[in-house]
Amino acid sequence: MNILVLCTGNSARSILLEGLLDHHGFQSFSAGSKPAGQVHPWALPTLKRHGIVLDTPSSKSWDVFAAPDAPIMDLVITVCGNAANEVCPVWPGAPLRAHWGVEDPAAAAPAAQERAFEEAFQILRRRADAFAALAPEARTPEALARIGQLA
Repeated sequence: MNILVLCTGNSARSILLEGLLDHHGFQSFSAGSKPAGQVHPWALPTLKRHGIVLDTPSSKSWDVFAAPDAPIMDLVITVCGNAANEVCPVWPGAPLRAHWGVEDPAAAAPAAQERAFEEAFQILRRRADAFAALAPEARTPEALARIGQLA
């Protein structure tokens, strides 16, 4: 199963969920509509603290996955939160879609970012664990929406 995790900047939340889904054995990718160009300094240490290492983490445009030779996505998950002025990217096509919004830990004050990244990680971990526990035939839009409500 190919899973694309989208967020505007592709530097924090989408990187965390990409790592979590990869850790569960899914072919996972992340991208952004307006990529930051680099992974946030707290994203990889947060994953590593939990035994998760991404092979080639990068902040990249979703255009990479719209190219003709890109993998076909089975599921697209957006992770943008409900912060003011934050717009989630929309993925064209017909893959299964889900929104698992999480507040942006990169938007926290510098002194609070380590804690904010850990909180975002824990929310996304519970969601990734719940998704991985679903039988393939149970991966419905309704089930994905319920998972997206897990705190």
